[in-house]
Amino acid sequence: MTGLSVSSVALADGDALRGAQVYRACVACHALEPGLHLSGPSLDGLMGRVAGTADGFVRYSSGLRDAGFSWNAAALDGWLEDPASMIPDTYMTFGGIDDPQARADIVAFLEIAGQPEGGKKVVDEGLIPAGWLRAGALDPIGEASPEMRVTALRHCGDSYFITTGDGRETPHWEKNIRLKIDSAESGPPSGVAVILGAGMGGDRFSVIFSSLADLDHLVTERCEAR
Repeated sequence: MTGLSVSSVALADGDALRGAQVYRACVACHALEPGLHLSGPSLDGLMGRVAGTADGFVRYSSGLRDAGFSWNAAALDGWLEDPASMIPDTYMTFGGIDDPQARADIVAFLEIAGQPEGGKKVVDEGLIPAGWLRAGALDPIGEASPEMRVTALRHCGDSYFITTGDGRETPHWEKNIRLKIDSAESGPPSGVAVILGAGMGGDRFSVIFSSLADLDHLVTERCEAR
């Protein structure tokens, strides 16, 4: 697919305010903050951008990287109707929007929000709350308190034993601990791991590292405490 233009399809007139409500479904995967990529790329600067080329996002399918069109109203309408039909190898799990009016509304919203710094504009115009700019992104971890800083993490049997900066070693069932890497600016400082609660019954936690090297350095397979 190449060179899609607005005139190539018949589009309904869209309403950006209604589109902002339809956009709510996109917030789980896409941020409007520049450069903030989640499971999908940031939509800042989307309009007019060549498909598959958001700076810093590396998880595009080959079909989207090679599609050769730029995002405009017509391309977005086709994509929002059925992403898998438009790009068969897409990794996007969104099933599409059948209602042409709803698609026109969200396109009208993205024609504002998808401009460079457009997220700030739609917030200033009251179309979306400011919290939607970062979508599901965690707040930056910053300087963690001692009880959140992980100084050692050893695995034994079906358990992790996590030592924190306050000197405590706490055992956890291995299935209640998720080891994650956050290499973005929102993550922990290099050389530091941080433990954060992960909801549920207060017994689920994520241990977040800034790099794979930090994870490899801090996690050991050892059953005897030193």
